[in-house]
Amino acid sequence: MKTKRNALKIMLRLVGLLRPLSPHMGLAVALGALGHLCAIALTVLGILALYLALDGQTEAAGRLFVPIAAAGILRGVLHYGEQNRNHYIAFTLLKIIRDHVFGAMRRLAPAKMDVKNKGELISTVTSDIELLEVFYAHTISPIAIAVAVSLCMLCFFASLHPLLALCALPAYLTVGAVLPILSGGRMRKEGARVREGAGSLAAFLLDSLRGLKETLRYQRQDQRMEEIDRRSREIGLAQKALARKTGLLAGGTEMTILLFDLAMLVLCITLYQNGQISLKEVLLGQVGLMSSFGPVAALSALAGSLSQTLAAGDRVLDLLEERPEVEEVTDGKDVLFHKMALEGTHFSYGGSAQVLSGFDLDIPARGITGVTGPSGAGKSTVLKLLMRFHDPEKGRVTLSGEDVRQVNTASLRAAQAYVTQDTVLFNDTIENNIRLARPDAPREEVVQAAKKASVHDFIMTLPRDFETGVGEMGDMLSSGERQRIALARAFLSEAPLILLDEPTSNLDTLNEGRVLASLDAVRKEKSVVLVSHRPNVKALADFSRAVDKP
Repeated sequence: MKTKRNALKIMLRLVGLLRPLSPHMGLAVALGALGHLCAIALTVLGILALYLALDGQTEAAGRLFVPIAAAGILRGVLHYGEQNRNHYIAFTLLKIIRDHVFGAMRRLAPAKMDVKNKGELISTVTSDIELLEVFYAHTISPIAIAVAVSLCMLCFFASLHPLLALCALPAYLTVGAVLPILSGGRMRKEGARVREGAGSLAAFLLDSLRGLKETLRYQRQDQRMEEIDRRSREIGLAQKALARKTGLLAGGTEMTILLFDLAMLVLCITLYQNGQISLKEVLLGQVGLMSSFGPVAALSALAGSLSQTLAAGDRVLDLLEERPEVEEVTDGKDVLFHKMALEGTHFSYGGSAQVLSGFDLDIPARGITGVTGPSGAGKSTVLKLLMRFHDPEKGRVTLSGEDVRQVNTASLRAAQAYVTQDTVLFNDTIENNIRLARPDAPREEVVQAAKKASVHDFIMTLPRDFETGVGEMGDMLSSGERQRIALARAFLSEAPLILLDEPTSNLDTLNEGRVLASLDAVRKEKSVVLVSHRPNVKALADFSRAVDKP
């Protein structure tokens, strides 16, 4: 169950990732604080020079020209330095977070990929991570800068009169903390709705693109478009609600600033009338407050953008902190394949209906083991347990007599080649897709694997034969051609155990016969587990085990 995180927990967790770049953040805060103080000094010194000039102190006013010019120049230089460091931090951290996210996906796969909504996942690793740039470049240092500048200005006001500092303190706290906190809690709900809606829409669009041919074939494009419009409207409504609250916050912030400016003016006039401060100090106090709201006002403006950013951060943290269903073993045993077995295994997906109940299977060192059974009986699940994509709830899976939970995962993977019903090809050449099983394999062995899979003749009819690209997800090829390339990949592998899940389901009778002949040829040198419901495929097996529904 997901642990509920509030905004503070999300921010602290995201800040924790910043630790390696803390020197850069310290520099960004220092440059930003000095830059804002230069901007304030520019206004305050300008007013002071004008006052001195009107008071007849032209020489003293003239001496302020150099500090004013220096403040103006430094403001630009310091602001550039701050932004440079902030964006360096942001984009470096996004690179680190992407690395962490793909590492998390690797830990969670393949069990997680069986159930994870692919569109949601794509939304998380793309737009959600990109939104974190707002947090790292425009949130952390502005908070620290606002605190530093406010403290400096409070000291300045206190030097004029303690009551001026007491007037400025609640002004800074209200604009920089109270308003953002009160508004941020209300905005976060809309921000989460926007991010969740965007993820859901991305998933639906990906589904629609993958099933575009079926949608057109059955003339369901209007229904698909209506659903896209509906989901887009929901996101739009959430964005409007967020924009409305952001606008109210901006207006409330401006009004609050004006009220505190007015309060400072009344206080300054009262102190002046009582002879406690001079006219010059009245001007410096009033102008100082009016020109120093920039850093805290920026925090108030962050509430709107942070609502989506924190929602995105929450989704990214969910992925980073999710525990894999099966932990990879790195400190276990390296085991060579002699046999495999499932012993009294019970399994269900996520506590749903039982898929396997007390299932046993012995796989010898050589020969073909057939796994048969009706659709939904759990034939594919047997292969996933052998690959340790999942662990059984009861019983155990063994490799050469050793429980696979004690075997190094790399050793288990090296012992197996796996061909699924849904063939996955990368947007690369045919040769590189086959060579995925063994990147250092010479071309001759790639060709031989293609011949075994009955795909060589087809490849040679292509304009660039093995150098032909297969397109995204192998879309340039038919399902049968993709399946034969996946079989060639398995044949090229040096794994002694080949796991095949309906390997001929997309093949015509001629090519099916050729593939079965190839399997028949390797039975003396490798062990093959063949999942199929076709009678001629089952007849090929040396050993057969039926899977019945519990």
